[in-house]
Amino acid sequence: MAGGYKYFAAIEKHAGVLGIATAIMVSIGGLAEITPLFMRAHEVKPAPGVKPYDALRLAGKDLYVREGCYLCHTQMIRALRAETQRYGHYSTAEESVYDRPHQWGSKRTGPDLSRVGGKYSDEWQSVHLRNPRAVAPESNMPGYPWLANAKLDPAEITQKLKVLRLLGEPYTDEDIAQAGDAVQGRSELEALVAYLQRLGVANEPAPAAAAASAPEAAR
Repeated sequence: MAGGYKYFAAIEKHAGVLGIATAIMVSIGGLAEITPLFMRAHEVKPAPGVKPYDALRLAGKDLYVREGCYLCHTQMIRALRAETQRYGHYSTAEESVYDRPHQWGSKRTGPDLSRVGGKYSDEWQSVHLRNPRAVAPESNMPGYPWLANAKLDPAEITQKLKVLRLLGEPYTDEDIAQAGDAVQGRSELEALVAYLQRLGVANEPAPAAAAASAPEAAR
């Protein structure tokens, strides 16, 4: 025992050696925690109704990130009654398979937008983005009027689809060939509205009771 202790004593007396040993142990512990989660992430499959973003919505999602909308709006409904009663079914990992980066988080200055799609008209969303106080006088959200005049770049969107296909997203040659035409002449405002208007549409998880009864109804 005494012979073994002298090695520990030597480490304790040398700050550099102690720091290196601590870093090694923390790294091993971190890998033990992260590796299973990383492997599990590759097993998550898209939920029914979840498809890769079309060209216009993909542009809108990137604008959502570029303009920092995620800093005030989460897209993660927690499994708490207060949250589900206000926003809808709690969020699941399967819904975010095609989000790069995902929009989960804990900072919520404005409301969660996971299921905002279809709750307001395109015109309402357009006005709200340009001047929030025109439709919500109490809002402290900044306006984004310049989006209405900025045009999308078809070549850029086409290239994004190509890159995403390399990363494993199931875009077809036809999807990529038509991407440029889909955004030709469209404004950034239109793209962002298109993105918002489909959030939570057709991919909201079915309640457990409804999901269980579906096979029975199909018989």
